Amino acid sequence: MTQTEWFPVAGVKLAAIAAGIKKPNKKDLVVIELAEGSRAAGVFTTNRFQAAPVQVARRNLAEKAPRYLMINTGYANAGTGDKGHAYCEETCLLLSELAHCAPSEVLPFSTGVIGQTFPMEPFEEGLPLALDDLSEHHWGRAAEGIMTTDTVPKVASRRIELDGDTITITGIAKGAGMIKPNMATMLGFIATDAKIAQPLLNQWVKSLADRSFNRITVDGDTSTNDACMLIASGQVGAEINDRADRNAELLYQALEAVFVELAQALIRDAEGATKFVSIEVSGARSDRDAQIVAETIGHSPLVKTALFASDPNWGRILAAVGRAPIESLDVDKVAVWLSEVELVREGGVADSYTEEQGAAVMARPEITIRVDLGAGDGTGQVWTCDFSYDYVKINAEYRT
Repeated sequence: MTQTEWFPVAGVKLAAIAAGIKKPNKKDLVVIELAEGSRAAGVFTTNRFQAAPVQVARRNLAEKAPRYLMINTGYANAGTGDKGHAYCEETCLLLSELAHCAPSEVLPFSTGVIGQTFPMEPFEEGLPLALDDLSEHHWGRAAEGIMTTDTVPKVASRRIELDGDTITITGIAKGAGMIKPNMATMLGFIATDAKIAQPLLNQWVKSLADRSFNRITVDGDTSTNDACMLIASGQVGAEINDRADRNAELLYQALEAVFVELAQALIRDAEGATKFVSIEVSGARSDRDAQIVAETIGHSPLVKTALFASDPNWGRILAAVGRAPIESLDVDKVAVWLSEVELVREGGVADSYTEEQGAAVMARPEITIRVDLGAGDGTGQVWTCDFSYDYVKINAEYRT
């Protein structure tokens, strides 16, 4: 999507500046201003070493409707103890004093190196500049401002008509490594100008994360700082408070499209990735079993390195299915496909399969691995990537 297609969301303004938090001349401080009356809901990492900004944002979100979101890159402010928590509170206070709101109306988010606090001076000098630069058209700049090892900014946008009103949805996300489905393994900020009742917003952000960001994995690592926010500024249309309403369903579908586009964009830009891989599991006893099998395949370093080498070593897929921690598995009923090529039928190599067919599929930039467990109606899905030499290099040099 080109920048001209990023639709502004009424009631939402953004700014991104190079504050010099870690590196000079790199956008690293983002402020998002929400109109009075906006509502927000979020999901946060389940990692028990939750960063200071995660703790503060969760607390503030429970207390009051937010007016400002503040995101910094460079330092995650995780594993920093009381000092890191105090620094986080101080940045919220700084912004609240400048913006004339309560500190509890500021939600902080950080991403970067774990175990190090950030310097305060860039916030003291940068926040006034950010507030002066707020604009509803700065979604692209904000997407750049939250990047760490990302190579491209991620923005998605949709417009739909509801009873004659034009509803806009636009969102940004960051993440290229330390990605595993476990709530929302990244930072994501999605806003709409629709008016959504708070209970429904709370339900939707969890459901939408489960259908998008919780279906991606790069390396099986869950960050200390993950957060995904859904914002409804309430500037357009009547309030939506019943999921059974036709307008609610249309809006949910549009939101899901934005969430999925952003989630898949993270995988397409994953650290060192050369291939985008969809893993689809069906025929499980439950959706949970199917998801466990899909994630086990998606987390397998042996499967991911075979994908990078374009090696149709399908035995690695079968081995991953066999070690998935589900209660029961009848291996004689398992079937596996690489895109349109059948690899396995009734637990063994398919009669029609040839190595040349498998190699041709594995050489593609986009691949689908399909597994049928032959045990029920449960389904699951994961989007992942291959492991390349560059993944090791990027993470070996991450702090330099």
